[in-house]
Amino acid sequence: MTEVVLHIYDVTNSGSDKTNNTIVQINKFFKDAIGLGGIFHSAVQVYGDDEWSFGFCEQGTGVFSCPAGRNPMYTYRECIVLGNTDHSIFKVNQILRELSREWPGHSYDLLSKNCNHFCDEFCERLGVEKLPGWVNRFAHAGDAAVEIAGTTAVRLRQAKTEIVTASKVAYRFFAGVASNNSVAPDSLSNSVRGTPRFQANWFKNFITTGAKPSSSDLENHSEEMLGQQQQHGTGTPLRQNTQQDS
Repeated sequence: MTEVVLHIYDVTNSGSDKTNNTIVQINKFFKDAIGLGGIFHSAVQVYGDDEWSFGFCEQGTGVFSCPAGRNPMYTYRECIVLGNTDHSIFKVNQILRELSREWPGHSYDLLSKNCNHFCDEFCERLGVEKLPGWVNRFAHAGDAAVEIAGTTAVRLRQAKTEIVTASKVAYRFFAGVASNNSVAPDSLSNSVRGTPRFQANWFKNFITTGAKPSSSDLENHSEEMLGQQQQHGTGTPLRQNTQQDS
């Protein structure tokens, strides 16, 4: 019997610091602030110091390993203990050989067969809990939206395309939640409060350019909030937060 650990990363492999910072902000907002989910990479550690995951490649298996918590392509976020497996190390190696045959790299699909789906199946075969729902919620939401629209999910080949598409999924998911009034998000960060119009402008801007809110968006938002405060005779002007997370 040995412990099974899930390692979770923010997907920050776009090649653009601005886009990567935006992904981190999205994950902070959707996961840390309101608990819905985000854009994550995951991997499973069992027996030894390596973690196992799945990704795209043109030939051969998409199953790969690296030192646990040290995947150089992403930004490490946290680990979760999923339980203990009763399988021996020999049985686990057999499972990994089977998965390597069943998960070729060319079959990777962001919405229906990504690293989180792989970890789910690996954990099921290990006899432990599956991933928490928030880890892959955007992919599930996007997959449902694709089916309803009667279209086919496009297979992705580059990390930048992956991030843009995932962000569109995030926007659709957020828009659906907002329309049902089930969540009333207060903030995009600790110092920038958001109105529905500002949030919508920010996501549209990100989907189009992969950038954070423009200075004009922030200025318009601040003026709007200041006007509301002056009208009601309460509060002080908002301070804009220009610091970016590294």
